[in-house]
Amino acid sequence: MTNELPAPIAAYVAANARLDADGMAAPFARDAVVRDDGGHHTGRDEIRTWIQSATIASRAVFTPETWRERDGRILVEGLTAGDFPGSPIRFTLSFLLRHDAIAGLEIA
Repeated sequence: MTNELPAPIAAYVAANARLDADGMAAPFARDAVVRDDGGHHTGRDEIRTWIQSATIASRAVFTPETWRERDGRILVEGLTAGDFPGSPIRFTLSFLLRHDAIAGLEIA
């Protein structure tokens, strides 16, 4: 399904499947913002640190199942499985794209 997603999101998902932190951070704009589990991470450096601790450390891989556009955002739904309690967990990732880059990501 990743080839159907907009290019920056497809790149993020593909890198996540490889557990590649640099690849996951690359599609984000320099000033992008990620909101996850009460946290707020701004800029590629903070986002890469978040990816390392929230994703790579627990080997969390998101598998998209469906996606749609709503109110200027791309909503991607799927399961995240890894080495963490309650795995797998269903998440909705809400992406904001700007100039062919991820400008925002909210995880619910």
